[in-house]
Amino acid sequence: MAVKIRLQRHGKKNFAFFHIVVADSRAPRDGRFIEQIGSYNPNTNPATIVLDSERALAWLKVGAQPTLVTRRILSYEGVLLRNHLDGGVAKGALTQEQADQKWNAWKAQRDAKIEAKKEGLVKDAKEAKKVALAAEKKVNADRAEAIAKKAEELAAAERKAAEEAAAAKAAEEVAEEAAPEAPAEA
Repeated sequence: MAVKIRLQRHGKKNFAFFHIVVADSRAPRDGRFIEQIGSYNPNTNPATIVLDSERALAWLKVGAQPTLVTRRILSYEGVLLRNHLDGGVAKGALTQEQADQKWNAWKAQRDAKIEAKKEGLVKDAKEAKKVALAAEKKVNADRAEAIAKKAEELAAAERKAAEEAAAAKAAEEVAEEAAPEAPAEA
């Protein structure tokens, strides 16, 4: 029986997440499996991977073949490196202490890389928010300036209309005073 370590799809359309399972290669993709060893959610940034590394390593040692995507996941989690180092210890090329030292150095480097990515994402989000706020402030200032200009134009128009009305009233009064009074006919 050929055993594969592969992904089993779950979730709704366009929002899938996956279980990492050990299954017979003849079984359907989402069908029977021997053991579930983790999950993979590509919808988060960075992708969320939960993996029982010890069980994955045990299955690799007895001959289970990972698919291409699960091989990438196992490599990302360091299971393939651990398997490689254990093979070197078994052949006598390394001691267990050397293998553990290489594993710990790789793990520290990977954790630092993940933290840097998370910090970069947070920093980018803050920058985007800052830029959006500056753009909004500029739009608000432009809008306030346009409203003030329009209010100034309306006030000027009202002053001009009031001056014209006052001038017309004054002209009317002057015209009344200048016109001779008609004698009252009895």
